Amino acid sequence: MDPNTSVFQPGRNCWRVEPADRVALFIDNDEAFDALKPLLLTARKSIWILAWVFDPLTRLDPDRVRKSKDPASADRIGLILRRQAALNPALDVRVLTWDMPFPIAASQLFGPHRGAAFFAGSRVKYRLDATLPASACHHQKAVIIDGVTALVSGGDIGVDRWDDRRHLDDNPLRRLPTGRHYPPRHEVAMLVDGRAGEAMADLFVDRWTASGGEAIARPERPLETPWPAGLLPDLRRASIAVARTSPEWRERPEITECLLLHLSAIRRARRLIYLENQYLTSPVIVEALAERLAEPDGPEVVTIGPARSPSYFDQMTMDSARTSAINRLRAVDVHKRFSAFSAHTPKGGPIIVHSKVTIIDDVLLRIGSANLNNRSIGLDSECDLAVEARSDLERETVRAFLGRLVGHFIDRSAIDVLEAMEREGGLAAAINALDVSGGPPRRLRPVPVRALNGVQKFIADWSLGDAIAPDDAWRPWGRRKRLKRDIARLTAPPPAPPEHLRP
Repeated sequence: MDPNTSVFQPGRNCWRVEPADRVALFIDNDEAFDALKPLLLTARKSIWILAWVFDPLTRLDPDRVRKSKDPASADRIGLILRRQAALNPALDVRVLTWDMPFPIAASQLFGPHRGAAFFAGSRVKYRLDATLPASACHHQKAVIIDGVTALVSGGDIGVDRWDDRRHLDDNPLRRLPTGRHYPPRHEVAMLVDGRAGEAMADLFVDRWTASGGEAIARPERPLETPWPAGLLPDLRRASIAVARTSPEWRERPEITECLLLHLSAIRRARRLIYLENQYLTSPVIVEALAERLAEPDGPEVVTIGPARSPSYFDQMTMDSARTSAINRLRAVDVHKRFSAFSAHTPKGGPIIVHSKVTIIDDVLLRIGSANLNNRSIGLDSECDLAVEARSDLERETVRAFLGRLVGHFIDRSAIDVLEAMEREGGLAAAINALDVSGGPPRRLRPVPVRALNGVQKFIADWSLGDAIAPDDAWRPWGRRKRLKRDIARLTAPPPAPPEHLRP
């Protein structure tokens, strides 16, 4: 593939490619929420929120605001939204979140349903989306301010989502409204403005009306584009691709841009494929990675994920599938270019790696809601943003973010990581050199070799708990046939050009 051509193909592997005047990148919700709060407080036209889980009791600034109900500096997002809507009648405040089934809602402390009661009688328009297929969920995570500035993340606005880059074992600020402490969690987010932000506003309009809400329009662009005071952008005037997933349902077409952009990027990689993701289970993506690992001069592949899933159901289903995927990639890794790590706290406890990040060489950076599983490439609603670096400055920014991201796991600077990559000849070797054992527990530990038992292998082979489309949700045999067909079709090399066009 010609490295000078763009990986973005609007209408195929992305929805739109739009310029962003400014781009900021955030590691963990301490940084993301610090940027979000002033945007909420200065919004003049609209605050639109897309969420998998939304809890009005979520604190945005627990490390700076001592009392969440302090009238002078309210910190719970529900109070902020209700107050902003009351003080500014022209401000359109809307929240669209998934209408979770009871077992999942209970695991989230019924946050979305508490939101419905919390905003009842207020000027905040709050909708629980129950229009998706019975097996699917609304999984997009974005906040759009004044129709032009958008925060897109893999993280949710929930009471157990805040953490800082230290991921301490016992941080007293990680506390539920009940007073109980919750475990360390890692997230990544991207803030954009300009026409890229307007594209996200258009996405919200589509999702709101598809959920049964009334027709709305993107507000006119404000004279001054909202941006947190003092926040320096990581990039300026960058091209941003918006990629989506949406199932075929009720006359709405299937959209698989998230999957196709992943495959395009994997094919484009020359030196490094970095995947930081809650799940790595999709057989289609795994086979695309396996093809690159089989090449004598293909790229290094490095994955970082959680040591285990937090719920028992996911431990049985997704963890089995992730182990199967890692085993498959290790089996084909004859050139020793694949490494899988799990993230841990300073004392060795597990970190819930919930982020969804892809970095290809120093060229492509992708952040959003889509996991590397079947659901995120065909069943659930998803949205990712991607930047394709064209200039030396943009490529340096992608490199620096990779260094900062990996470095935060092992308590090293971005410079430390990038210099070690040059010295050791790759990212995995750099991690192993910097995150040395013999002293404190390793922060990024190689995923141990583990054989699946009979039940786990059956679950992984049939992708149980990980449907790819509404029509196979209760028919795993159909899912298996589709996956085999998709693997053959999507990982095949592109067709040769007609003979008269060949050089």
